[in-house]
Amino acid sequence: MSNWRGCFTGLAGAMAICMTIGGSAAFAEVESKDPIKITLHDWTGQFITTKIMGSVLKEAGYNVEYVQADYIAQFAGLKTGDLHVAMEIWETTGRDAMDEATATGKVENVGETGMQAIEEWWYPTYMKEKCPGLPNWEALKDPKCAEAFSTPETAPKGRYLGGPVTWSGYDDERAEALGLEIEVVHAGTDAALFAELESAYQRKAPILLWVYAPHWAPVKYSGEWVEFPKYTAECYTDPAWGSNKDAKYDCGKPRGPIWKVAWAGMKDKWPGAHAALGKFNVNNEEMGAMVSAVDLDGKKVDDVVADWMSKNGDRWKAWIK
Repeated sequence: MSNWRGCFTGLAGAMAICMTIGGSAAFAEVESKDPIKITLHDWTGQFITTKIMGSVLKEAGYNVEYVQADYIAQFAGLKTGDLHVAMEIWETTGRDAMDEATATGKVENVGETGMQAIEEWWYPTYMKEKCPGLPNWEALKDPKCAEAFSTPETAPKGRYLGGPVTWSGYDDERAEALGLEIEVVHAGTDAALFAELESAYQRKAPILLWVYAPHWAPVKYSGEWVEFPKYTAECYTDPAWGSNKDAKYDCGKPRGPIWKVAWAGMKDKWPGAHAALGKFNVNNEEMGAMVSAVDLDGKKVDDVVADWMSKNGDRWKAWIK
């Protein structure tokens, strides 16, 4: 049986009415009952942050709809208001698309999630025996070192396993601009990317791939990120910058915050939800633990999110006050 409990707060003669239904806080009045559409992509951590934010908004009485969307192409929907919230835009791969969208005035950067992003080429420590010049990127210009990372399909070139094409990241351009003896191959999914790492690591087989943090992989496995020339904005825009005067992307990826973005009209249509989105904050450590619970322990995303909600009630309730 549902539990109905009324509460009344007097403010300058006005009365706000709220109620608890079945143990879930649901406000009698939210600004709009239209669904807030939050995008889902294709990696575990983003499922978790999105479901946490959605769960909090549902507790506040909002209707929430999850919409599967491409990581970069989603900005078209955010500009038109067909989509409303994207929980993870990584400084490492999404900054250009985010800046272009916010410059139109139709999309808003709602601030940092609290997580700091690294996305870069990574190799297991055992590969340094076969390529002792690592982590310096120039080691990958050496045909002998590149061959140590080769597969029958890429030999004599080395193989770099990139993320799904939709993640962007300019890995194909980077390999060409820096003259690496490496062929870039893209994994079809996040799960396939790390399944291949798991398999290679157990066999001590050669592997060079895209690894990101926050994630369980760089904690579970001993390895290092390749050290490319340090990123600057000019590297991505000016071919004259860097070692290759005829090409862009002759540097590593940027590092920095993971951002939250929203349709610019959200703050007017759902100001309470917009305020809650701005307050959302989790850190690398807790996100890594939740991703590990799903990917390594076999728990369901919804169960991990429910556990987080249960243990952090005071925290998320402050977001919707």
